[in-house]
Parts: sequence; C-alpha cells; structure tokens
Amino acid sequence: MAAAKIRAEFSCSVKKVWDVVTSLEEYSWRSDLGKIEMIGENQFVEYTKEGYATTFRITRTTPYERWEFDMENGNMSGHWTGIFSEENGKAVIEFTEEVTAKKALMKPFVKMYLKRQQAQYVKDLEKAVR
Repeated sequence: MAAAKIRAEFSCSVKKVWDVVTSLEEYSWRSDLGKIEMIGENQFVEYTKEGYATTFRITRTTPYERWEFDMENGNMSGHWTGIFSEENGKAVIEFTEEVTAKKALMKPFVKMYLKRQQAQYVKDLEKAVR
C-alpha cells in the first residue's frame, strides 16, 4: 500500500473550500476531469478527460470538517480522507490517500503518482477559491 498526504492553506473560509471540494455537480475547476456521474446517493464515478473511470463510495461526511470515501478503478483501490479546518482566519485542508495497486508493475510508481495528483488538485483548488 502507498500513502500520500498533502496540506494546504487558503485565504478564504473553510465553508468555501468545503463547498468547492464536495460539489459533485460543479467540477469544471478540476483540470483532470471530464465528467462526474452520480450512481447512487453515496456513489459517483469520476471520468478523466481521457475517459478513464474511477468509482467512489462516500463513507463519512461531517460538514466543514471531514469527508471520506473508498475508491476503485482497474489499476488501484483505496481510501481518501479529507480534513477541513480553519486556522488564523484561513481554510486548511489535509488530504490523505492510501492506495493499493492492483498490478505489480505499478507498485513502484503509485506514491509518485499520488503526490503529483495531489499537487495538481491543490493548484486547481487554489484557483477555484480565489
């Protein structure tokens, strides 16, 4: 299993960051996504711009504090935890992904991939909450 964690601060309210991150209808701020499709009350599928699908099942929601889900696609399965807080008038996020590669060939590259994905997500999020 590979794990990656990222922490970032934003000059806005935690509510604003929460609303952007947890919206499954408005995702145009994400540079990596083509679309999101709801498949149940607590399940959705994200499609990359190339059409690759990852299924998510929301496992915990505590508004403005915590959002968690399990995720799976043909290459990996894992769990994502998002912690939201406010410090000194700034929104703070701490996102952790724990992933198991399904293909042995991918195992050495999973952590690097997660770190790159997290960095792009935070960069996109920064633009979205300005």
